[in-house]
Amino acid sequence: MLKLYDPPTARQTILQRRLPDDITVPPAVQERIRHIFGESLTPAQVVDCILRDVRQRGDRALREWSLKLDGSAPQSFLVPPAEKAAALANIPVELRQALELAAERIRQFHKVQPVTSWITQALGGTLGQIVRPIHRVGLYVPAGTAPLPSTVLMSAIPAQVAGVSEIVLVTPLQSDGRTDTSILAAAALLGLEEVYTMGGAQAIAALAFGTASIQRVDKIFGPGNLFVTLAKRQVFGVVGIDNLAGPTETMIIADDTARPEWVAADLLAQAEHDVLASAILLTPSKALIEKIEVEVGRQLVQRRRAEILASSLANSCGAVLTRDLDEAVELANAYAAEHLCLSVAEPWRLVEKIHAAGGVFLGEHSFEVLGDYVAGPSHVMPTGGSARFSSPLNVLDFVHIISLVALDPGTTRQIADAAATIAKAERLDGHAYAAEVRR
Repeated sequence: MLKLYDPPTARQTILQRRLPDDITVPPAVQERIRHIFGESLTPAQVVDCILRDVRQRGDRALREWSLKLDGSAPQSFLVPPAEKAAALANIPVELRQALELAAERIRQFHKVQPVTSWITQALGGTLGQIVRPIHRVGLYVPAGTAPLPSTVLMSAIPAQVAGVSEIVLVTPLQSDGRTDTSILAAAALLGLEEVYTMGGAQAIAALAFGTASIQRVDKIFGPGNLFVTLAKRQVFGVVGIDNLAGPTETMIIADDTARPEWVAADLLAQAEHDVLASAILLTPSKALIEKIEVEVGRQLVQRRRAEILASSLANSCGAVLTRDLDEAVELANAYAAEHLCLSVAEPWRLVEKIHAAGGVFLGEHSFEVLGDYVAGPSHVMPTGGSARFSSPLNVLDFVHIISLVALDPGTTRQIADAAATIAKAERLDGHAYAAEVRR
């Protein structure tokens, strides 16, 4: 079940990065597009059509697309407070306690993050930066085959710590036409007032452009399927976005000290997300690969999502036999995984060599599933290789910085000539005059 690769072959296959436009849409989805739209359209064209319609017709279009794509549309998209309160009251006690523990750890972690305004007089007068929370943000929380109340916590709590005053949560209806109870419970636990039942590209359109029933936001956060990702890309500039989330991914670097049962469990935990999820093992030990292969087969038949697991294992997962751990690190840096797990005897020795990963999990007791739920950092992490330049969701994503410039007259006279000189080089004589007139 776990395909074996050498490094050159892996670079050309499972370690290759793909743009959202390059993702192959399953035949069933292609057929559904033809049925709904009356013609064959690319996912990007589908999204463009939905965005334009919601922007032009607002709630009417939002309701029609919800009926077409989700099979139902509520009388009101806004979830009543009583429904959220009931959800929190009726979830199992152990789930509520787990959510409360996770919420506390996530909040404490993000409170430590330094986000400060500052000023200096070192350059003449006063210069500095003012940190202000974004006023209104939208959080998209998936609720398909695996509803994610944890994403409510991981997205909303950093926003609350940052001081965002208006947090809007949108989540699609389930196949039975109801809103997932655990998601509503998590929203109630955090005191989120605006929760809307809507999903897909139409939800992103509503957040970006606003309708009669939902006020537009300033920035959109949260993972979603291909259509959600493409919608976020198209509305960027009208609103801010956090990132373009792709299929989730875990990479594990392991040596002979790793426990095969644990590594196999971690690989399968990642692969069960969906058929595009990626779980990749890097190790210089062929014996370890063989033991993990046995464990994967044994554990697979015990999992509820065995069909999804089998598909993801066949398409985007595998084991790469490396020359040594240094080559494994080299491949990991090039891949820039969302989650990088170090199941080795001396993980701290490798940490110093890692420069591209969404999150690094040191040792087998710091396994990635804990990061998904209760470790502390947000589990919303960069995917698709964007960890080369992006960061996990954090408090800084929910603030913006305003530069503060209050120069004294003496400093202005000292630097105005330099400003005028540069302006003239840029052929902007109006700029130059504005500087020269103040000398």
